[in-house]
Amino acid sequence: MDIDARATTVTPIRASRQDGSYPRPQLVRESWTDLGGQWDLRFDDADEGLRDRWFAPATPTAFDRTITVPFPPESPASGINDTGYHPVVWYRRSITVPPRDGGRTLLHFGAVDYRCSVWLDGSLLGHHEGGHTPFSFDVTDVATGEGPLGLVVRAEDDPLDVAQPRGKQDWELDPHVIWYHRTTGIWQPVWLETVPELHVDHLAFAPDVATGSVVVTVELNRRLDADTRLEVELSYEGEPLATHGIAVHSHRVNVTIVVPRQINGQNYEELLWSDVSPRLIDVKVTLSGRASSDTVFSYFGLRSAAVDRGRFLLNDRPVFLRSVLSQGYWPESHLAAPTADALRAEVQLIKDLGFNAARVHQKIEDPRFLYWADRLGLLLWEEMPSAYEFSNTAARRVAAEWSEVIRRDSSHPSIVTWVPLNESWGVQHVSQDAAVRDHVRSLFHLTKSLDPSRPVVSNDGWEHLDSDIWSIHDYEESGDVLAARYANKASVDALFDGIGPAGRRLRLGDEPDRGQPIMLTEFGGVKFAPDSDVDNAWGYSTASSPDDFARRMAALLDAVRASEVLAGYCYTQLTDTGQETNGVVNADRTPKLPIGRIRAIMTGDPGSDPAA
Repeated sequence: MDIDARATTVTPIRASRQDGSYPRPQLVRESWTDLGGQWDLRFDDADEGLRDRWFAPATPTAFDRTITVPFPPESPASGINDTGYHPVVWYRRSITVPPRDGGRTLLHFGAVDYRCSVWLDGSLLGHHEGGHTPFSFDVTDVATGEGPLGLVVRAEDDPLDVAQPRGKQDWELDPHVIWYHRTTGIWQPVWLETVPELHVDHLAFAPDVATGSVVVTVELNRRLDADTRLEVELSYEGEPLATHGIAVHSHRVNVTIVVPRQINGQNYEELLWSDVSPRLIDVKVTLSGRASSDTVFSYFGLRSAAVDRGRFLLNDRPVFLRSVLSQGYWPESHLAAPTADALRAEVQLIKDLGFNAARVHQKIEDPRFLYWADRLGLLLWEEMPSAYEFSNTAARRVAAEWSEVIRRDSSHPSIVTWVPLNESWGVQHVSQDAAVRDHVRSLFHLTKSLDPSRPVVSNDGWEHLDSDIWSIHDYEESGDVLAARYANKASVDALFDGIGPAGRRLRLGDEPDRGQPIMLTEFGGVKFAPDSDVDNAWGYSTASSPDDFARRMAALLDAVRASEVLAGYCYTQLTDTGQETNGVVNADRTPKLPIGRIRAIMTGDPGSDPAA
C-alpha cells in the first residue's frame, strides 16, 4: 500500500478537563487530534527496514497488516493477535496536519515499548528509549504542505534483552509462572497538538499543607521574548482562591502561591485532598508575550504524604492502607486500556471492593488512570518495571527511565509512595555484591532527590537497604500462622532478626531503623477459578467453593487487622491475569463474590455488605 493511499484528515477534539479522555490530564489545551485507529504494520524479523529505507515515501515496501493503535500487536484488540517473537515492528499511517494559523505542531506519544525512531514524510524526527514514558517531536518544519504526510514509526523490543526494564513481560515465548505476554510498540495514545511559538512545555506542583501554599514549576519550550508575563489562577469548584502574575525572565520559573483561605487553621482541612475527600484545585496558566500567548489547564491536590512512628501519614494523620495489587492488564488489550472509560471503571471498582489504595505492580500506568485516582480518591504506590539482570546497561536504563517517570507523575496527589525496585528483581545478588547494593541505594536516593515529598520503598518485599517503609511479602495460607507471625513487636522483631517468610532477610546489615512503618505488601493470592480454561492456572493456595474462597480471604485479612504492628496491607491481587487466577475479580472484572461481601472482608466491616 502506498503511503498516500489512505490519507486521513483527522479532526481536532474539543478537550474536556472533566471526562478524563485527554491523554495528558495535567497539561490540557483546548483541542487535540487523536491519531489512534487504523495504521499499517509490518513485522521486520530480519531487521531489513533501515537498510531498505521503509520510512521513505518513495519506497514501494508493502506493509502487509493493519493494526488498531494504541493496542499492542500481541493483543486481540489490535487486530493482529500475534504473540510470537517479533523484535522489530514498523507502523505507518497517512495524516493531514490540521491548519495551525501560526505557532507550532507537536506530535506526542504516550508510550512506545521499548526503543523507537519516528519519521514524517521521510524526515527523521528523532528517537526515544524507554517503554513506559512519553515523548514528543515538533513537526512544524516538516509539515509545511497541505497534502497528506506519511508518519512512520519503527519500534524495537528485543524479547531476550533482560537489561530492558520490562516488568511482567515474559522473555520466554509463552507466558510462564507470573509473567505475561509481551507488549511491543505503541501502547498509549498518539496525538497532535497545535501550540503557540512560545508555549508551556511542562508543569509541576509541589504543595505545602503547613504553609497553605504550592510551588508551581513552569517550563517553557525555549528562551523568552522580552515582556513575557505568566499568570497562574487557582480555583476550587468555581471559587477563585488565588491569582499570581509575574514577569518571566527565564524558560524555567518557580512560582510560590499562598492560598489565603488556608490562613485560618481551624478551616484549613476543608481544601485538603484525601482518599475520603479528593478535592482538586483547578489551575489555569496563561503565558503572554509580544508574539503569542498560551493557555493551559491543570490541577493539583493540597496534601502531604509521610511516615512517622510506625504509621503512614496522610495530611499528618495516620491512615491504615487497605491496598490491592493491580497488574493493569486486560485480556483483550494487555497493558493498554481497552477504552478511556475502562480506566475510570478500574479505579471505581477498586474503591467499591473496599480498598483505599492500590499498588500498581511492574507497570507505569496511563496518566488517565492517575487522573481518575486523583479525582475519585485512590491512594497509589507507583512501581518501576524491573529489568532482570544487573549490568551497567541495566542500571543506566532503569535510572534514566525512572527519572522520566517521576518527572511525568510527581504532581498527581494520588501517588503517595515510590517503589523503584521489587523483590530484588534485577538486583538478585544485593546481599552479596557491593556494586549491586550501591545501585539499590542510588535509586533510593535518586528518588528522594527528585521528589523529597513522598516515602520511598527501597526494594519492596525483602532485602531492604535504607527505606521509608519496611515492606514484607508473605504468601502464608494459614490465617492463624499469619496472625502469630505479625501479632506484636516481639514477633515481628524476630522476623527481622532472622530469615523472612520467603527465605530472604528482610533487612540487610545495619540499615537505619527510624521507626518506619511495617506493611504486608503482598499476601493472599488465593486461587478460585472453577470455570477457568486457562492453561497452568495457579495461585498461592486454592479455594474449592465461593464460601471457601471467602473464608480463606477473611482468615488472612482478620490476621492482618489483628496485628499490633502492621500499618497497612496490599492484597494479591485485583484481577485474574493470564495464568494467575488469584484475583478477587475475574479477568473481565466481574467479581468472584458479591461486591459487598468482598468489601466486608477487606474492610472488616460487616455493615458494608448490604446482604449481611
